[in-house]
Amino acid sequence: MDNRRVLINLHSRKYNRFGGRSNLCRTGGRGRGWAMPLMCFCLWWTSSVLATPAWSGPVVDHHLYAELLKEHVQDGFVDYQGFKNDEAKLDLYLKVLAAVDPKRLSYNEQFAFYINAYNAWTIKLILGAYPGVKSIKDLGSFFKSPWEKKIARLDGKVMSLDNIEHRILRPRFKDPRIHFAVNCASKSCPPLMGEPYRGDVLDQQLTKMTGAFINDPGVNRLEGNTLNVSRIFKWYAEDFNDDIMGFFVKHTKGETLEMLKKNQPEIEVDYLDYDWSLNGK
Repeated sequence: MDNRRVLINLHSRKYNRFGGRSNLCRTGGRGRGWAMPLMCFCLWWTSSVLATPAWSGPVVDHHLYAELLKEHVQDGFVDYQGFKNDEAKLDLYLKVLAAVDPKRLSYNEQFAFYINAYNAWTIKLILGAYPGVKSIKDLGSFFKSPWEKKIARLDGKVMSLDNIEHRILRPRFKDPRIHFAVNCASKSCPPLMGEPYRGDVLDQQLTKMTGAFINDPGVNRLEGNTLNVSRIFKWYAEDFNDDIMGFFVKHTKGETLEMLKKNQPEIEVDYLDYDWSLNGK
């Protein structure tokens, strides 16, 4: 079987105001009736939503998002003005995500898909109020947090960021490293990675981002016999099997790791304040 690319013409989908969509333009069959949609397909859009290598299942095309991240994310800081200038490209990427059927993806591709969707839609949420927004929490109200707003068009539905994180990512994939991959657009949040998450290297990416956060003394540090950690470990203690110390021993490096192992019975955990100000430049 040769390498093939499964091409989906996004512009042949008509999206209604609720995120629904009509059937795809057909690209095969008999008769002259197929010529015009096929010509439109070939001339208007050649980017793929899904690529299907011979040796694996389909993978999502994240190249637009990769370009945006490379251009506008540096050392975890986000250039929201740059994203604002390129918002049309971000919107195209969000349409790519909306056109994907997650059920066709492998476990890791699906995992990466939802992480990227969460992060891309968080950026879109910020841009809706930028440059007047100082914190993502400013975008909520007394009755609804920003994470409860239904903004993300995925899998034929319109869902909130909370839906993605708490109804899909956490219960389906059960990996505590999720918390160091999803980004809440805040300074105390684990930084946004400067490239998309990909199914073929997802484990390495998650481990890398987890280790970077755990070993950042600005957000986690051992002071005497007190391990001061991010409040993420308090809010989601159950995801770490209520064993924060064990998680730190697994991912910490260098002298801090040796101190943790040596003094583990005496070490107490405390939680640092969380800075919700925007993670912008």
